[in-house]
Amino acid sequence: MEYYTSDSCDSDSRDQKTLDLSNHMLETNELSTDLRAVVDEKDCAENYEIILLFNNRIQTLPETINRFTNLKILDVSNNRLTVLPDLLKFCPLTSLIAKHNQLTNESLPKSFTFSRNTIRELNLSGNQLNFFPEQVLEIKSLRYLYLGGNHIAKIPKDIWKLSSLQILSLGGNQITEIPESVGRLTTLQALVLSDNLIEQLPSSVANLNQLRSLLLHKNRLKTLPTAIIKLRCLTELSLRDNPLVVRFVRDMTLQPPSLLELAGRTIKLHEISIQPGDIPHTLMKYLGAAQCCVNPKCKGVFFDNRVEHIKFVDFCGKYRIPLLQYLCSSKCIIGSWESREENNNPHPQMMRKVLLG
Repeated sequence: MEYYTSDSCDSDSRDQKTLDLSNHMLETNELSTDLRAVVDEKDCAENYEIILLFNNRIQTLPETINRFTNLKILDVSNNRLTVLPDLLKFCPLTSLIAKHNQLTNESLPKSFTFSRNTIRELNLSGNQLNFFPEQVLEIKSLRYLYLGGNHIAKIPKDIWKLSSLQILSLGGNQITEIPESVGRLTTLQALVLSDNLIEQLPSSVANLNQLRSLLLHKNRLKTLPTAIIKLRCLTELSLRDNPLVVRFVRDMTLQPPSLLELAGRTIKLHEISIQPGDIPHTLMKYLGAAQCCVNPKCKGVFFDNRVEHIKFVDFCGKYRIPLLQYLCSSKCIIGSWESREENNNPHPQMMRKVLLG
């Protein structure tokens, strides 16, 4: 979106639709005076569709704001707002950005269904909300909802009512669980749940067939639902700083193999011929359970003893995932074969190994 600044209403500036009063260190009274001048003296308030007020010292919005009858975008970010008045209902807003203020649930409007009910973006990130504002669920036209950096502990089960939602950002809160109803937001393209207290995801997440970005870092996830591999449009996944990843890194078995395993490995490595009846049936069955080392340069096998090696692999150049591999020896961990193996692995199959493993 391209912003323009309009200082007058003459014929040369009729296409300039933005009133930019950002970064002026304005107090509430000073803002009121400036807006009144536009309305009364210039008499061109209806020409403005965008008002930028970010990075000021505003504590509340003056009533004059409702004189801008064609106002579509209002940005009051990084101020000192303690209340968001109902007077905005007179404006045909499509985007309200009020991030990084001092707003609480009690200081929000009782309803966000403005006069023409066309709001598509609502940003209340970085405020002091203690719970999910239920009145937001009334905005049927909402596409982008940002509520990160608050103190929200629960996502309402009725979240499915926001059927047009494309971005849902709830990072940096105190959320412990995700309701199954999130899976009904089938138009969702980005879901941000990072930096919360989430221990598991509902399997219904797999129904978000248009999801492109899923941010889950800094949570308490120990597992992921296996159905998540159905997210064919997913190009960004963040899992760092979860027990899921930490467990992968720490779970490496380096115990010495038993004499039985060493004997079995020797037989397989040197291709010693064993005929039925030469050894007990149980040992024949044991030899048949040999698994090959994933290192293509190694001809070794393993039985019960293995080295669990974790590689963090770039997936589509977007994110890194922990890939669990089984090796016959710790000597097989390091080698140039790893990079070639990454290139040869089809991406969907790589995802399946990680998420199901």
